[in-house]
Amino acid sequence: MQNTKRPPATVLFIFGGSGDLNYRKLTPALYNLFLDNWMPEQFAIAGIGRSPYTDEAYHEHLLDGVTKFSRRKGKQNGHWTEFSQHVLYLQMDGDDAAAYHKITDLVTKKEEEWGVHPNVIFYLAVAPQLVPSIAQKLGALQICHDKSTTRIVVEKPFGHDLESAHELNELLSGMFAEEQIFRIDHYLGKETVQNILALRFANALFEPLWNRNYIDHIQITAAESVGLEGRGGYFEHAGALRDMVQNHILQILCMIAMEPPVSFDANEIRNKKVDVLNAIRRISKEQVHDFAVRGQYSGGWKKGDKVVGYRQEEGVNPQSNIDTFAAVKFYIDNWRWQGVPIYVRTGKYLNQKATHITLQFKPAPHYAFPAESAESWRSNRLTISIQPNMDISIRFQAKRPGQTMTLDPVDMTFDYDEVAGEHAPEAYETLLLDVMEGDATLFMRNDQVDAAWKVIMPILETWEGRTPQDFPNYAPDSWGPDDADALIARDGHTWINLPPVP
Repeated sequence: MQNTKRPPATVLFIFGGSGDLNYRKLTPALYNLFLDNWMPEQFAIAGIGRSPYTDEAYHEHLLDGVTKFSRRKGKQNGHWTEFSQHVLYLQMDGDDAAAYHKITDLVTKKEEEWGVHPNVIFYLAVAPQLVPSIAQKLGALQICHDKSTTRIVVEKPFGHDLESAHELNELLSGMFAEEQIFRIDHYLGKETVQNILALRFANALFEPLWNRNYIDHIQITAAESVGLEGRGGYFEHAGALRDMVQNHILQILCMIAMEPPVSFDANEIRNKKVDVLNAIRRISKEQVHDFAVRGQYSGGWKKGDKVVGYRQEEGVNPQSNIDTFAAVKFYIDNWRWQGVPIYVRTGKYLNQKATHITLQFKPAPHYAFPAESAESWRSNRLTISIQPNMDISIRFQAKRPGQTMTLDPVDMTFDYDEVAGEHAPEAYETLLLDVMEGDATLFMRNDQVDAAWKVIMPILETWEGRTPQDFPNYAPDSWGPDDADALIARDGHTWINLPPVP
């Protein structure tokens, strides 16, 4: 596939280059960009880690990750050999300030070799507690003072709470300009999430209806069918509300609820998102039990396999009160959304892996149709499915074939997989290309991070101050605790579960 929009010369340093994120996601994404002719003509990728690797052994390690996890496997007719010539390994300890000369030495070498000063990108694919130390040492390098060519990418979680997020923002902004800092959330790189903007603002069919006059309520589900997968130590300090709602789900909510932008300038889009977060009604600590539900899974059976409860997982406190499930009802207090409830939920070991957004429209009047036509009457619904399927579905009423006026709900679906096949880029491909091009549209700004934490801090503080008496309160392979059903049922609604993928 040919294109004309390729980034300028780039040197990409990946801290955590021998780690799992690079092995599973980053290198497969970069290789796919290379196969699709999106990588710069002149580029170098340097993995940084403490593990001892020769360049050749490092290439073999990364190729194994590509073979296992990429949407396109293996060497791809010899292209891996060509790609790997741009990849090297720097063995160094991120805490050793004296070793950072290896970074500047490589940049200088490539600048002399290419005859042009390259963009320099530092991707911090490391544990959150290592970010401040590495960022401080990078900030001391002369190359990081160039706002136009040097960028730093920081993975979530961005802080543990409002205070720590603010401290991290202060630290980074002391060494880098805001336009150099790319706070990455891989959910925003998913094709279906990006298509929310196109669906809303490129179609006169939808935007006039996208408000409280026509929409009854909104649901966002981000369900996981797996448990901790060996991440007990991390999850004990996170929980579902921090791990999913504060970043992924609130970012999706911003794209669903934002006002139309006047342009697709990065700051214009991000301004509209911050407006949404600032308009979300704050939940007082006294109201938390009316607006938020938490859960923790017990031992049981998951698709025929026996699994242990959260408190029996490795790395977890046997008396842990960490939430593995969270559901919250939000309101956005502005002209567009006043009075429209927005229900969100996420959890581990739920019935199926599914992330989807549902906009439930208000019911149409039935009076014009005979009574028998209303037996299967359903309100219109728009569903945006992010995973495992990527599709957009509209449910509307249609007459059932026959001699009577009987109506049935039918779905009209746009399926990404049918259209794009293997050509649909994965989230990290989109986001890494945006970093190389300096496009910050899909990345969180510092005020956006703070605003998102302010939304959930009353819930977090209330939960941390009250010990739940019913944990564990839901079984594996269920849809969470009964209280989550009660949360939405009090308003006359039920959670919408999509049919499982065959």
